[in-house]
Amino acid sequence: MKSIASIFAAMFVIASNAGAASLTIDITDVTASTGTIGIQLVDSKAVFDGGGKPVAARQIKASGANMVSVTFEELKPGKYAVMVMHDENDNGKLDSNIFGIPKEGYGFSNNPNVMRRPTFDEAMIEMAAEDKAITINIL
Repeated sequence: MKSIASIFAAMFVIASNAGAASLTIDITDVTASTGTIGIQLVDSKAVFDGGGKPVAARQIKASGANMVSVTFEELKPGKYAVMVMHDENDNGKLDSNIFGIPKEGYGFSNNPNVMRRPTFDEAMIEMAAEDKAITINIL
């Protein structure tokens, strides 16, 4: 009997992870060796626009390397967007000049070529059941 329970438990674990995938993000063009690189993974327009918590987030200390990588695991299939900010002076915000133009590095999934903050749809990536890798270029 105990072996049957073990089999069912193993089947439940396999079934609960079915369809979950990993997203690996390579962040390139990191120019400053100071501060912290913050990465947020969101799953809706509302959260993308600041109205909620991200699905996942990571912070990586800048090390002088031109590229850093991060992987988010166990993602369900769906629509996501990634936002990156290089807080070079670790003050907790994206500094900008008097015209509102960022003075610190930032980037979004899909590397949208727009002269404003992109929309969720412009930055959106589709996750299926298989692993995926993307590159975000810091601006």
